[in-house]
Amino acid sequence: MSALKWQGWLVGLVTLAGLLVFAPLGLYVWASGGGPREPAPRAAVEDVRVTGCRIDPASRRVVAAVEAAGRPQGPGGYLVTVEFRESQQPDPAGRAAQSLVRIPGVAPGATERGEAVGPVWPVATVPWCGVAEAEFSADEAAPPGAAPGAVPGAVPGITPGFAPGG
Repeated sequence: MSALKWQGWLVGLVTLAGLLVFAPLGLYVWASGGGPREPAPRAAVEDVRVTGCRIDPASRRVVAAVEAAGRPQGPGGYLVTVEFRESQQPDPAGRAAQSLVRIPGVAPGATERGEAVGPVWPVATVPWCGVAEAEFSADEAAPPGAAPGAVPGAVPGITPGFAPGG
């Protein structure tokens, strides 16, 4: 065989190898859409903040005022874990006290408030309150014509667990 014939075969094999490698990659990029994507939903912690931290004079417990902003996706509720510490920097040796606060029915664009009650706080120390974590749960849509606060599946006018005349 002549050198020219080997060069032709070599060019052909290199071209075939290139197609085998880059064709699947090109199909993958093409099939993935490549267009603009919808942004990922933001974390619930970004919607919630502590607006105040005080010690209740009567009980000496720490009370944190929590504020939650509604999401544009629709109404829902937040379950917020508030942390109480002596300083903003966490203590690696100790565990901070925590409390849960539930803020239900936050409408889109609205701001709702709640309070988290913490432990009895030592005298002469200033507390720090902050959001440890938060979860958002969307409200389920009520069926058309349902009264606000109605129990799904309940018969109007009948109180569950009540037997008339008994």
